[in-house]
Formats: sequence, C-alpha cells, structure tokens
Amino acid sequence: MGFHHVAIAVKDAKATHAFYTQAMGFKLVKVEVGELPGVPGGWMKHFFYDTGGDGMIAFWDLHGATLPEDWSPAIADGLGLPHWSNHIAFDADSLEALEEIKNRWLEQGHDVMEIDHGWCSSVYTDDPNGILVEFCTTTREFDESDAKEALELFDADHPEPKNPPISRFHRAVDRGER
Repeated sequence: MGFHHVAIAVKDAKATHAFYTQAMGFKLVKVEVGELPGVPGGWMKHFFYDTGGDGMIAFWDLHGATLPEDWSPAIADGLGLPHWSNHIAFDADSLEALEEIKNRWLEQGHDVMEIDHGWCSSVYTDDPNGILVEFCTTTREFDESDAKEALELFDADHPEPKNPPISRFHRAVDRGER
C-alpha cells in the first residue's frame, strides 16, 4: 500500500509552487481553500501535486493572526536535527533519469549532492522551505542475505558503522535570484 499524499506546511507558497513545478517537474492538480480551524479569521490553502508516481505531495499555506511568526518549515532543522535526517525522497526510473534531474536542478540554480549508496543512487537539493528533497533509483535487487543483514543490524544495540557512501557535490552556476 502506498501513500496517497504527504502534506507539509510552508511559508512561501509561490516559491514552493515554482520549485515543485519547475525544478521537480510535478503538476499542480488540486487546491482546497477553507477556514483555518481554531483560528478566528484564519484561512488556508491545501495544494496538491502529481509526482508522476502513485502518490502526491501537498502543501499547506496557512494564514491567521494567532499563528506563530517564527516557525520553520524545514522538517529536520526546525526540530534541531541534522539537516539530512528528515527528507522527502521521490522515485526516479533510472540512472539516466537521475542525471536529467540533477542537470535540471543545476541549470535552475540549485546545488546538488549526488550519492551512490551501493544499492541505490540519489540526488539531493533543498526546496525553498529548507526541506531536503531527493530523487532515488534502486540499482540492484535485494535478496535473502540483504533481509538477513537488515534484521541483524536492526536488532543490534550498537552496530558497527560502515564506510560512508561515495558522494559528489555539484554547485550550481550563480544565476541570480532563484
């Protein structure tokens, strides 16, 4: 069973829309507008994008005088966690598709981290809200030895760290304001 959608509150709906349509290549398919429950005079937009897979990603544009002004939409950073820990990963069909996504991000002024995890390859960038987004493609089939190792590592109280994956950072050409 897959996700129907993942929803995240954002501070800048217009920048979020530009990023998810242009840099990510997603299509806006639905917007719901309503009153913000529990916030007198408050209102909200809930906007949904088709990610090209089985699920959608959605965002909240929240407005109301009693909402805090200093909140962070960055999922991990806003909680004081390492930036990379909470992120959103989307499926890429192939290594060639990852390369196309990486180049599109770079051309649009977004820095990219590329990582070969050994069993999958990924590209990462930040959206306008400071949320780390990833496109990932699995590069090999899992077998019984993978499942056995996964269970052993999961059950271990202090597993032995492995060498970090191979990563490459690609800095976008400065193209002014993004």
